[in-house]
Amino acid sequence: MSATRIAFYPGSFDPPTNGHLEVVRAAARLVDRLVVGVGIHPGKTPLFTASERLDLLREVFAPIAAEAGAALDCVTFDNLVVDAAEEQGASLLIRGLRDGTDLDYEMQMAGMNATLKPGVQTVFLPASPIARPITATLVRQIAAMGGDVSPFVPPAVLIRLKARFGHAG
Repeated sequence: MSATRIAFYPGSFDPPTNGHLEVVRAAARLVDRLVVGVGIHPGKTPLFTASERLDLLREVFAPIAAEAGAALDCVTFDNLVVDAAEEQGASLLIRGLRDGTDLDYEMQMAGMNATLKPGVQTVFLPASPIARPITATLVRQIAAMGGDVSPFVPPAVLIRLKARFGHAG
């Protein structure tokens, strides 16, 4: 019997974007169980509460994980990413890459994380050309200013953004 492959995919997911969706789609094909971790950072004021983000993640990511044959869990964490990954039993840490700037930063983080928790391996998943420019920060800014974010977020997220701002696409 083989060991269960568990991966931890951390982020703020405020809001979840099509880029996040791509990462989940790819990660779910690699593992038996994918844990999506919503980081809680005191001092930051997110657009959506942790509970709202968890609900959105489950709604949007669960069908994708199921299609790939992976179990999906969505949790919050307020400690180091590698500690949260270890608490979930994950041996893989999933990180999406959009560009060289992401790579430089993520390589530093991967090195630090490997030193802190040698049993947790970082796996980089590259964004498709269409998802590369998408960031949750830009989506929030565009939505807040009345712009159309429908090309950048799943339909369920668009509905929540419209409810929050009274427009957004």
